[in-house]
Amino acid sequence: MTKEESVPPFAVIPGSQVHAVLTGHEQRTMELVEAAYRLHGEGDTVNPPSYFLRFPDRPSARIIALPASIGGENRVDGLKWISSFPENVASGIPRASAVLVLNDHATGYPLACLESSIISAARTAASAALGAELLSRGRPRPRRIGFIGTGFIARHIHTYLAGTGWTFDEVGVHDLAAAYAGGFRSYLEGSGERGRITVHDSAEELIRSSDLVVFATVAAAPHVHEPAWFAHNPVVLNISLRDLAPEILLASTNVVDDVEHCLKADTSPHLTEQLTGSRKFIAGTLAEVMARKVVIPGDRPVVFSPFGLGVLDLAVGKFVYDEVAARGELRVVDGFFHEVDRYGRTATDSRS
Repeated sequence: MTKEESVPPFAVIPGSQVHAVLTGHEQRTMELVEAAYRLHGEGDTVNPPSYFLRFPDRPSARIIALPASIGGENRVDGLKWISSFPENVASGIPRASAVLVLNDHATGYPLACLESSIISAARTAASAALGAELLSRGRPRPRRIGFIGTGFIARHIHTYLAGTGWTFDEVGVHDLAAAYAGGFRSYLEGSGERGRITVHDSAEELIRSSDLVVFATVAAAPHVHEPAWFAHNPVVLNISLRDLAPEILLASTNVVDDVEHCLKADTSPHLTEQLTGSRKFIAGTLAEVMARKVVIPGDRPVVFSPFGLGVLDLAVGKFVYDEVAARGELRVVDGFFHEVDRYGRTATDSRS
């Protein structure tokens, strides 16, 4: 084999290493996500539909496969395999777990398997922070933020907003479970959050008192139906995708990450399309906002609905892989590929 065609070593990168690379690098991660969105908008990615594995005996659970390929300077292919089992929470363990497999762009061989719940949360939070930044252009910068849903993703979004320069006078919290809301409040207090923290009894109360609203729930169907709650024209990060009824979206300016991906699986935008028979309610994508092809008016609520693109996971995962490799800390699995020659030589043979 030539050097260019050699089989790359296969490494396993645990969550501890992922966390060590990403913690404190929120701005860098947001820049990676921004660059990935630009590449996607330019057509230098492959991002097929996500594939859902569902279970008749466990209707609330699912495992999703997100295959993708991203170009640019750090080309890489791969697959995120992420599970969502909401009933885990009652047992005191996280709802989601995930792995990310990176494939060498030249040979197709897997380079690494990374623990990916942290990568998934980081790219989601970075996408949310980027959306908040871009969609606030041309209007007063939000000073009051409200979180509906107070789990792992909400915590990461707050961390990424703080890590990319956001400060707030007020932070609102609402969750159907009082214990979860209290836990999130404790996290906020321990994070150094300087804004006044208020736990709200209702979603309406929180929305009406927030300029930036974050939905990070596990809701399977819309539970917020009143456009009047948004009459003050907030920026809404519709991260959990299914909280808002179509009438909210029809009264708002709507931005998505990818139209085809977002209009499926009974997301709020998908339900709106089904109701109206049209996609005219969508103003454009975040990449188009970046390119200033879409201008966000200040006299309507603006809703960002990111379905979550596999190319974002690849961009962040490749960054983690490169950083761990540069530190000389890759945990290579020797002999993972037993035969590395088309004529049957093993990895041991090829080194002799």
